[in-house]
Amino acid sequence: MFEKLKQLLVDELSIDENDITLEAELSGDLGINSIELADLVMLCEDKFGIEFNDEEIHKLVTVGDVVNYLESL
Repeated sequence: MFEKLKQLLVDELSIDENDITLEAELSGDLGINSIELADLVMLCEDKFGIEFNDEEIHKLVTVGDVVNYLESL
């Protein structure tokens, strides 16, 4: 799941793949703003056929948090 998410971040949000680690913070390390986070959520929903819980989105701080959330669905 990490590799799929990493590719999505590179392809869709133009983030340098060398910056993407499980520990990388979405906003702090990768510079993802709130609009880009919303885009990322929609992209994940479309690509993986899942639906994010709005309350859970605010708990996603790191790339690892997103991976863990996606794997829990």
